[in-house]
Amino acid sequence: MTAAVIANLQKLIGTPRDGALLRFSLGNEYLKIGDAHNARLQLAEAVARDPAYSAAWKLLGKALTEIGQPQAALDAYRQGIAAAEKKGDKQAAKEMTVFARRIEKQPGAGRST
Repeated sequence: MTAAVIANLQKLIGTPRDGALLRFSLGNEYLKIGDAHNARLQLAEAVARDPAYSAAWKLLGKALTEIGQPQAALDAYRQGIAAAEKKGDKQAAKEMTVFARRIEKQPGAGRST
């Protein structure tokens, strides 16, 4: 089912319906099948198109964590927290704060390079 959903969503890339929501939806479907690399690409595009899209920041952080990029994930969560707080989306901000703290507690993570 998810492969069919992905195929249908991919058909919309480059059409007038191509936007942050489409890219978020594609990224979410890729995460569901364990393809964090393609999820990262789509979610990065979603936040590039709509930097205030806190749900996309949250999934981008998850995808980056899954592909072993904790610093990039931490950066995504921090940007997502800022976006969520600006919109008043307290739940999303809380969730991303928890995820960010988990990364910060890892040895060597959370430090600027």
